[in-house]
Amino acid sequence: MMAVKQDRDRAAFGRLFDFYAPRLKGFVMRSGVSAAQAEDIVQEVMLTVWRKSALFDPQRAQVSSWIYQIARNRKIDVQRKENRPVPEELVLDGEAQEDAGQVVALEQETQTLRAALAKLKPGQREMVEKAYLGELSHSEIHAETGLPLGTIKSRIRLGLEKLRHELKELRHS
Repeated sequence: MMAVKQDRDRAAFGRLFDFYAPRLKGFVMRSGVSAAQAEDIVQEVMLTVWRKSALFDPQRAQVSSWIYQIARNRKIDVQRKENRPVPEELVLDGEAQEDAGQVVALEQETQTLRAALAKLKPGQREMVEKAYLGELSHSEIHAETGLPLGTIKSRIRLGLEKLRHELKELRHS
């Protein structure tokens, strides 16, 4: 450890890694962590040992104690992250809640739009979706598809005209 700390000795670090990695993996797995996740944790621990080797103080702790403490802390961090509850949606007092009528109307508009999109030719539908739903610029669509810009613009224009027509008919039916 002192060679790693003082000289950034890679060979010495390799020996540390070879010695501690399997032991740390077993230590982490005993807490119920999967083998793959334990390997990830060990990699992170050993990377921390390399990066923070200058902080190791042989007067305060043995090498094994120092490394196992890093492993323990990392394991706890991973477990906390996995068990962290997802926050519920916050509703502030006085905040207007969505009217059920608005929700139904929005759902109907979404269904109408989906039906109109389904009636487009596949090339037109793809370009309209990329431009408006994917929020891609014409040049980004060109880079992604390899199609000429003129073709992209034409398909979008024709697709939008067809959508306007279809939406008008669907709303009146």
